[in-house]
Amino acid sequence: MAALADSVENRHPGWPATLGPLRIPAGVLAVRPARLRDAGEWSRVRLRDREHLEEWEPTGIGPWADRNAFWSWPSQWAALRGLARRGQCLPFTITVDGKFAGQITVGNVIRAALRSAWIGYWVSSEIVRGGVATAAVALVTDHAFDVAGLHRLEATVRPENNASIRVLTKAGYRQEGLFERYLDVAGAWRDHLCFAVTKEETGDGLVSRLVASGRADLA
Repeated sequence: MAALADSVENRHPGWPATLGPLRIPAGVLAVRPARLRDAGEWSRVRLRDREHLEEWEPTGIGPWADRNAFWSWPSQWAALRGLARRGQCLPFTITVDGKFAGQITVGNVIRAALRSAWIGYWVSSEIVRGGVATAAVALVTDHAFDVAGLHRLEATVRPENNASIRVLTKAGYRQEGLFERYLDVAGAWRDHLCFAVTKEETGDGLVSRLVASGRADLA
């Protein structure tokens, strides 16, 4: 049985996992695997925060209300879990004080000589200024470079998205360049800035930097 467990784990290193907790201005933050029972809170927050989220996210098929309804989560969750079990994705839910606060995902995981992936996230508008996204990015980046065995993570963000640029910069990512007409967002092809970080740049870890700077404490 141990050999079987090792074989299964090796197919998707780094997932599932629970990360944290960290104490930040917004509360006690943790990151855990996305769950089927997240449907209610996921839908409630997404429907409420349409104005906060839609202008930054890839254009979807169908109305926002349908794509983010309670009944649309099971298929999305199943797809994410399937990718995670194949080692192609690490899908997590962000919680603050035990409550659903957003999502953070490491996607398009490529191993072999590249060992890279992208990282993406969104956070509830109620706690967007509490250090939540920065702490979640730091936790997941450290995890990706340690247990998940990756070497490079990148994140793309529209030049107009100052809040997300601040998140990535504070977390320890550096700007690499501009991808012109990179992604269909809010109904048009949008330029995106590329931010990235490699394992060698993180030193003792991005979480350690947050703690040393006073932006977070180990809870």
